[in-house]
Amino acid sequence: MDALTVHRLHFAFTVTFHYLFPQLTMGLALLIVVLKTMALRTGDEHYHRAARFWAKIFAINFAVGVVTGIPMEFQFGTNWARFSKAAGGVIGQTLAMEGVFSFFMESSFLGLFLWGEKRLSPRAHWVSAFLVFAGSWLSGFFIVATDAWMQHPTGYLLAPDGRILLESLWGLLLNPWLFWQYLHNMIAAVVTASFVMASVGAFYLLSRIHEPFGRTFVRTGVIAGTICSLLMLFPTGDQQGKNIAFQQPVTLAAMEGLFQTVNGAPLAIIGQPDMDQRRLDNPLTVPRALSFLTYRRWEAEVKGLDAFPPDTWPDNIPLLYYSYHIMVGLGTIFIAVMVLAAIQLARGAIYTSRPILWTLMLALPFPYIATTAGWITAEVGRQPWLIYGILRTAEGTSARVASGSALFTLIGFMGIYTVLGILFLFLVHREIDHGPEEA
Repeated sequence: MDALTVHRLHFAFTVTFHYLFPQLTMGLALLIVVLKTMALRTGDEHYHRAARFWAKIFAINFAVGVVTGIPMEFQFGTNWARFSKAAGGVIGQTLAMEGVFSFFMESSFLGLFLWGEKRLSPRAHWVSAFLVFAGSWLSGFFIVATDAWMQHPTGYLLAPDGRILLESLWGLLLNPWLFWQYLHNMIAAVVTASFVMASVGAFYLLSRIHEPFGRTFVRTGVIAGTICSLLMLFPTGDQQGKNIAFQQPVTLAAMEGLFQTVNGAPLAIIGQPDMDQRRLDNPLTVPRALSFLTYRRWEAEVKGLDAFPPDTWPDNIPLLYYSYHIMVGLGTIFIAVMVLAAIQLARGAIYTSRPILWTLMLALPFPYIATTAGWITAEVGRQPWLIYGILRTAEGTSARVASGSALFTLIGFMGIYTVLGILFLFLVHREIDHGPEEA
């Protein structure tokens, strides 16, 4: 493999593994605030115990997320030095704000939340939970703002020496791409947390242990999961799709496997992209649906890949196509599962419905798969650009780091992260097995 491929695989591995943890902490932060709010309003110790239980899961995720996140900051210098030199004046702003403002806010108040309950009043402890939530979501904002700028650069100017300088901080933070990408990402985190909470609750109910907490976890997870799964589809998914359609039309064509420009473009449900023949094999499509979803007109023209120079196409169209369809397919399943569970919840039958409980319990890994597929869609879809329209990926690597050196560190990271993953699963299993504090 050449050095560029190894550098890309290296960062892909570390960022994919890392994001398994922040997505749960960001989603759980909101659900813990919900539990603490219920405790404050009702005065019921049950909700305090439920919040304490999930705070332990949150803390484990947070710790592993920190450990796996720090190396990515160094990779900008070790593996992507030319990118850092060119764009550091812009992305350095949001990455620094994430560390100085949101990370320290989240970690400081997490300490108060975990160990200060007996020293704080109930309202002050609720405030600490809310500030942990605010810090985690602010952290997500700055990270997504960095990625949004790479997808749709704003607020910058090009210096004569080729460096990219920040011209407007507000232009960076109010990037029109950022709003919908941020909401889509954060709501996806809540979907993940909702399925995790409902899954643990279903496990307790099926095992006939900690049943009062099982009911609370299932109820909270299903209500939040239903709302957020629908919001993932509309408006956040719809509007993010329009961002891509208007700002990266070649990416839309690749995502949909649309090789030819057509009026009344169909929406591909399944199919296999054939890059040699430049067609979609064995397609199952909805006629004219892509045109309507994109432009709100059934006969609107949607540009295919033939409308763009091949050197601007995403460099791995099959991976992009399948990742996108996995994300959308799983998102559709999430809506179906959560709506059905919500109906059973409204009827009061969910706690004894073994098929629904088994479905919720076994669904736990799939939001992680969907979120990973979504980020692959975003990042592979931006290719061949590192900064869209400005800097190509091949121009951003560290020129003096050979492929062998990068591969050596990649293998090392894989070994270390395997150990971390096993440790994480052991600690989480221990907490779930122990369960919430009983009265």
